[in-house]
Amino acid sequence: MKILIFGAGALGQALGCLLAVDGHTVDLIIRKRFIKVIRENGLRVTGIFGNFTADPDRLQLFETLREPDEADYDCALITTKSYDTAEAVSAIGGLNNFSGPVVSMQNGCGNIEQVEQNFGSSRAFGGRVITGFEIRQPGTVDITVTADDVHVGSCIRGTIPPFAQRLADAVNRAGLPCKAVNDIYQDLFAKLLYNCALNPLGAILGVHYGALGDNPETRKIMEQVIDETFAVIHGLGGTTPWPDGKSYRKVFYEKLLPMTYNHRPSMLQDLEQGKPTEIEALAGYVAAQGNKLSIPTPACSLLAGLVRFREQTGRNEK
Repeated sequence: MKILIFGAGALGQALGCLLAVDGHTVDLIIRKRFIKVIRENGLRVTGIFGNFTADPDRLQLFETLREPDEADYDCALITTKSYDTAEAVSAIGGLNNFSGPVVSMQNGCGNIEQVEQNFGSSRAFGGRVITGFEIRQPGTVDITVTADDVHVGSCIRGTIPPFAQRLADAVNRAGLPCKAVNDIYQDLFAKLLYNCALNPLGAILGVHYGALGDNPETRKIMEQVIDETFAVIHGLGGTTPWPDGKSYRKVFYEKLLPMTYNHRPSMLQDLEQGKPTEIEALAGYVAAQGNKLSIPTPACSLLAGLVRFREQTGRNEK
C-alpha cells in the first residue's frame, strides 16, 4: 500500500518505519527537526517487539501536505495529538487525488467523529493504540510497553469492512500486533477509562503509573474518575467490555496497570516540555459531556482544571 502518516511523532514514526521495512510506500508529515537525521540515517524502531531499520530511501518526509507531488494514497493515518485533529482532516481533505480511507489513531474521544464529519461514514475509521512509544533520539523510537493489540475498525458499528482487515493485517505483519474489530467505539471508550484514570493524575503529581496504584489515596481518586467516566459513557449510549466500574477496576488493577507499571504519562512529558496536552480529549471530554448530560463529574472536572493550570503556567514560564 501507499500510506500517508500525518503527524509523525513517536507513534507515527514507529508505524512508518515498520510498514516501510515490510515493503509499503510511506510518506510522513513530520516536524522539521527530525527530517535531516532521518534522511541521512534512516528510521529505527527498538523495544519489546524487536529492532527494525528503514533505510532513508524507503521513506518520503515532508513538513506539510503541500509538498508531495502525488497524492494517490491508499489510506491516510492521523497520528497527531488530539488538539490538531481539525488541522489534519482539513489538510487531508485538501488533497486533490485522494479518496481513500482516513484512520484516526489518536488518544482520547471526539477524533473519529471529526473524521466522519469531513470524509463520510464509508471513509472514516479509528484505531485504538494502548502501547507506549518514546523518541529516544531523532531517528530512533523505542516501543516500551503494551497492554493489548492495536485495534482498527470502521465508524459504522457492527461491521469489519475489507479495508479494516487489510490495514490490520498489514500492521500485524509489519511487527506491531493488530486486529480488526466490529466496534471501535467500545475500544476507544475502554481506552478512555484507562487514560482518564492514569494520565491526568500522573501528570499533575509527576509520577509513573505504578506509583498511583501503590497509594491508597490516589487509588480513591482513580476509582472516582473511573465511575464518572463509566456514567458518561453509558449516558452517551456507549458500551465497554465491562458492565460497570467495579468489574473494570478488577481488570485495571490486576492486568492493565501492572503491564504499564513503569510508564510515565505522555501528558506529564508534554507538561515538562511546555507543550499543550490532550486533556480536552480525556478528562476534559468526560467533564464536558457530563455537563451536557447533567451527569456529575467532580473528579474529572478538577483534574482537567489542574492540568489546564499547569499548561498555562508552563507556557508562561517558557
